[in-house]
Amino acid sequence: MFIPILLLAVGFVLLIKGGDWFVDGATGIARRFHLPEILIGATVVAIGTTLPEVMVSAGAALQGSGSIAYGNAIGSIICNTALIAAITISIKPGPAARKSMVVPVIFFFLAAAIYCVGAYVFGRFSLTLGIILLAVFGLYMLTTILRMKTTAVSVDVVQAEEEHGPVMQEEELEAASGEDHVVESAEKGTKDSLLKDIVLLVLGAILIAVGADLLVDNAILIAEKCGVSEKVIALTIVAIGTSLPELVTAITSLIKGHGSLSLGNVIGANIFNLVLVSGIAVTLNPFDVPASAYIGGINSSLIIDIPVMLAVMLILTVPALVREKLSRWQGIVLLGVYVSFLLLQFVI
Repeated sequence: MFIPILLLAVGFVLLIKGGDWFVDGATGIARRFHLPEILIGATVVAIGTTLPEVMVSAGAALQGSGSIAYGNAIGSIICNTALIAAITISIKPGPAARKSMVVPVIFFFLAAAIYCVGAYVFGRFSLTLGIILLAVFGLYMLTTILRMKTTAVSVDVVQAEEEHGPVMQEEELEAASGEDHVVESAEKGTKDSLLKDIVLLVLGAILIAVGADLLVDNAILIAEKCGVSEKVIALTIVAIGTSLPELVTAITSLIKGHGSLSLGNVIGANIFNLVLVSGIAVTLNPFDVPASAYIGGINSSLIIDIPVMLAVMLILTVPALVREKLSRWQGIVLLGVYVSFLLLQFVI
């Protein structure tokens, strides 16, 4: 018993340090390219923090454990929203830029609609569905990259006009930039800083992935010894474990005053759980909708898991889009939903 406890402790330390570096690198890149933190959170940070889910679900699919792949994706979305985002909002509610949120939210519910067709109409996640989900992932990344370029250019123009006026001649630009050697020095410093941010981002992601893996593996072993079913393990322990990167990122972002990065990370990670994590798992090995229990003769996955996933995202995003800010009541409601969801999983 000593070794599992030791590995859990090591995993926890790796997560904390990895989260610290990851957030520093991500926010540094956002500043460097004049990008909104919520946009960086919904792409670069979200991909990094979703790596554990990708690895766990892909491995489970290859081993024929469709219920692990399913439960990990759905459970992680619920955990990201009703636990991680909820904690962040409950502690420090803040503004939510509609312009930055609207595209990720649209893509999430588009992916959710496709996912629901597979679950409710066909009762199976087929190869075709997996390919469609991966195509949505590619479209989302392409759309986001184009938005990033537009945003960066717009911010640069606005800043230039604020500093030097709306119209600048070539000579004025040179004068404003200072002497040549000063410019070269600044450019070198910028390149060095960018490299440092990228290194921090990559190393942070690696530490987070390794730490989460240690925690998940040991938690699963303990749960299996207690006789807990595979689907429940996936929806709870595995989902929480693979969502630890998002949790660490959220807490670290909150401490460092980057709440928008955390919100963007949660929304982006939820999209990737549907289109990337599920897309890869289903494409590798299609599977039926898992059923660990039936309520009134209906698969509990269809009347509890997927509806809760949709409900928590609606609670998080709709008020934020309408009012352009997050409220503490959202966090409290979401936490209540998550506790109820966990209890239901073990009761049924």
